[in-house]
Amino acid sequence: MIDHVWREAIEELSRRKLRTLLTMLGMIFGVGAIVAMQGVGEGSRREALRLVESLGLHNLIVEAKSQDTDALRETRARSIGLTLADARAAMEVVPEATRYAAEKRVKRWGMFSDEGKSNAEISGVTPDYFSMAALRVADGRALEPQDEEHLAAVTVLGYQAAHDLFPDGKAVGRLIKANQVWLRVVGVLADRDLGQDKFEGVSLGAESNRIFVPLASAQARFRFQPMEDEIDRLLVQLDDPDALAGGARVLSGVLDQRHAGAGDYRVIVPQQLYEQNQKTQRIFSVVMGTIAGVSLLVGGIGIMNIMLANVLERRREIGLLRAIGARRHDIVVRFVREATVICIAGAVIGLLFGALLAYAIAAFAGWQVAWAPIGILASIVACIAIGLGFSIYPARQAAALDPIAAIRDE
Repeated sequence: MIDHVWREAIEELSRRKLRTLLTMLGMIFGVGAIVAMQGVGEGSRREALRLVESLGLHNLIVEAKSQDTDALRETRARSIGLTLADARAAMEVVPEATRYAAEKRVKRWGMFSDEGKSNAEISGVTPDYFSMAALRVADGRALEPQDEEHLAAVTVLGYQAAHDLFPDGKAVGRLIKANQVWLRVVGVLADRDLGQDKFEGVSLGAESNRIFVPLASAQARFRFQPMEDEIDRLLVQLDDPDALAGGARVLSGVLDQRHAGAGDYRVIVPQQLYEQNQKTQRIFSVVMGTIAGVSLLVGGIGIMNIMLANVLERRREIGLLRAIGARRHDIVVRFVREATVICIAGAVIGLLFGALLAYAIAAFAGWQVAWAPIGILASIVACIAIGLGFSIYPARQAAALDPIAAIRDE
């Protein structure tokens, strides 16, 4: 049950519905903006973290640069390109390096099974690639070191590739033909739809529509152009994430020396990509938070102005209350109580408005929405605090009225 004093406050405000609603608008828009910003911002942060985790937060990534024929011929006069020897050299000199994985892309010109065909890409990878790239096998097994040693004609299919080649869902143990090579399926990856192909300009791999074969088998069984890099991508995992920046500098120095300064590669630090993304998000949050804060401030000023108008309209009521024994403190509490009702109602409506706005923005932009309770609570507390702060002055003005003069006022 609502206490009678609060019921009186609600009834008093309900007599001036339009004025009360206009007073609430600043609070509604302020809280709504903060809640929407928090929901979209938190969702963006989690989405960025999910995408970076697919690259490996503890990894350093080296990618061979794509070049046209003339530039590649000039580069090969100085460097043979990215090789497994580079990976072994990195393991010897990069501090905290624990293991590496390599990938070589194969140009696809045909892929089919007895039951279907696919446009999946082909990658030759070392066994550690799956764990370092956070790929999970849903059926069968991943590639193993003995597959590499024996040049085994085996493959692990991405989720989409498996669906296209074997619509019945039974892929493990069956054969596919990729280009001119027959391969036996030993595993199928779990579905991992990242929702986008790149993050901060870095390719995310699109593993769902890809098949994986042992790197040594790919190099032995598939055809490559004479000047191609031995590997296209190298992942180096460090045990200590705090050593990534220093490790990247050491790795760049080693590769620059081994490649004679040809600059035919680039080093990527996923952790730094995440930090750069979050820096941009923080700037966005500060701008939106400032706008929301201004809106709340305007709402607070609106409460003060409306309450000052109420004081003028209710001078006789205030005088009568003082005449029958109401203290100044009672008058202050009465007006502050009404301001509290406005703030709480504005905060609740703003909360709903902000949630709807966040989901609308997410649906339009294809973003994620996530909620952090502390952010929502902070917006509500800020709304109530600002509203109450601006209500003190008019409440004290009401309490300071002379009872006799107020009763006589027409």
